[in-house]
Amino acid sequence: MKEILFICTHNSARSQMAEAIVNALNGARFKAYSAGTEPTSINPYVIKAMSEIGINISKQKAKSINEFQGKRFEYVVTVCDKAKEACPFFPGEKGLHKNFTDPSEFEGTDEEILQQVRQVRDEIKEWIEETFAHER
Repeated sequence: MKEILFICTHNSARSQMAEAIVNALNGARFKAYSAGTEPTSINPYVIKAMSEIGINISKQKAKSINEFQGKRFEYVVTVCDKAKEACPFFPGEKGLHKNFTDPSEFEGTDEEILQQVRQVRDEIKEWIEETFAHER
């Protein structure tokens, strides 16, 4: 089983969604983890948006990339430009990068914010499906 580490700044949204999507949809082929360069807490809009597609992340917690130092991953994926700049080297990895919009910056009513989070969730899901579809 190939292991993937998704990294973003706060490990509150994008990397959490990517980890959960990989584990829910590709759990037989991959084991995904996520971490942040400056971890905070999981965005409640992200928890709700993920539950809408049947993935419960309410028990996940934000983790620091320091927890994974010394561990080898098949892939290390940065999902924001800021994390890419701050990301340490993990030996043996194939580095990938895809910048997704940061849900912590969304403004508006609860429904407007949730709609924007859904859009990012769907973009992440589509990117994961395209990127890892043929990987065994």
